[in-house]
Parts: sequence; C-alpha cells; structure tokens
Amino acid sequence: MAISKTAQANHKELFPDLKSTLKVTDPEFIEVFDNFNFDEVLQHQNLDLKLRMKITLAALIAMQSVNEYQAMLNGALNVGVTPVEVKEIVYQATAYVGLGKVFDFLHATNAVFTERHISLPIEGQSTTTPATRYEKGLETVRQLAGDAVDKMQENLPENEKHFATQIARTN
Repeated sequence: MAISKTAQANHKELFPDLKSTLKVTDPEFIEVFDNFNFDEVLQHQNLDLKLRMKITLAALIAMQSVNEYQAMLNGALNVGVTPVEVKEIVYQATAYVGLGKVFDFLHATNAVFTERHISLPIEGQSTTTPATRYEKGLETVRQLAGDAVDKMQENLPENEKHFATQIARTN
C-alpha cells in the first residue's frame, strides 16, 4: 500500500517541512495512518481546515496527548490558526481536564510559540470582568445550547449547585 496523493497533499499542507522519523521506522503504520487521517476521514466531513485543527487540538488535550498536541499545534499554526485561538483552546480546557493537566499543555504551547518566535505573553483578550463573567458566559452558553444549561442547573444535586454559580463569580 502506498500513501495516496490526496493524503500526501493534505499532510504537506499542514507539515510542509516535516521529516517523519516514524515514516522511516514504521512505514507500514504511517501508510495506514496517513491514508486514514489525511484522506479517508476527510471524505466524510465538511469542516474547514482551521476549525478541524482547533477541534483536533482540543481533543488531544482531552486525551492528554502532549507530544501529538505539539505536532498538531505546528500544523494548526501553519494553516492559520492564530496564537490567540490556541491559547483560548488551552485556557478553556481547564474546566474539562483540570488545572494540573492544562499546565502541561500551556508549557507545550509556550515551547512551540518560543520555537516559532511568537511573542509571549499573548495580549489579553478578556471581554468580561469578574462581576460580568457569569452572566456573559451564561448568555453565550444559552446561544449555543439553548435552555439545556438551565435544565442541567435545575437538575444538579443541592450540594453541587453552588459550583455552577460561585466558581464563575469568584474567579
């Protein structure tokens, strides 16, 4: 089996100068992986490349795959995902994977940014204050999920309801 021309082209778009060590040590695996990831899967989706890369970064954080995250972060930056967007993905992951795990991804992100001469820190992007964050966040979630968040909050056990409001208001 050879790597398809489509897979080669899609891979090169993300990683134009990559010299894969796995292609040397594990060529059979890379043939299957590249054909699947950079050709076959793409035939069944309609996401634009930047959005697909942002989702990939978030998924890799959730899976705690720091090394692959760094590789894909380079690809994401190569196709126009901005440093601000990357930082937002990492920051927002805190609520889902925890602060301790996010620190690893912040360090990994900062290492890639430093290698690529991207200035740190990234300029602040906050559009809320501690006093407005909860309501603005709730407004955004409602736009995305309708009344699902309200139903979720109504159904929380009494000893967990304070998490939905107090943490957001005090951070």
